[in-house]
Amino acid sequence: MRNVDIISGLYQAFGRGDLPSVLELLHPAVSWHEAEGSPYHPGRNGWTGPDAIVENLFAKMGDDWAEFTVHPTQLHDAGDLVVVEGRYSGQHQATGKTLDCQVCHIWTVEGGKVTRFQQYVDTAQLQDVMGARSG
Repeated sequence: MRNVDIISGLYQAFGRGDLPSVLELLHPAVSWHEAEGSPYHPGRNGWTGPDAIVENLFAKMGDDWAEFTVHPTQLHDAGDLVVVEGRYSGQHQATGKTLDCQVCHIWTVEGGKVTRFQQYVDTAQLQDVMGARSG
């Protein structure tokens, strides 16, 4: 199976809310990096391993968003790398504000498992919608 097909399947599992299938695609030592300035992880260091990702990101997002959807629009096959252009949309539960922003994900896939994830997103818009930014 091509790496771009693996990542396409991962987005389909996300869309169904099938977290076990998503986690099955992650290497036990996956390195996950949110965009710098993200309300979920504003630092430069990523999380290592599926458990850390679930605890620090997925569980918090599930509590924060009444709706949250990733809309991949272009998947680019670059061998071990898969670059995904898309959009996030959703409604934040605490603020009631809606999100519609551009996003780029870079996935590294080796041996059929995701070994690294890097997110790029408009963190200012994300912070505004979440009420995490003052001014």
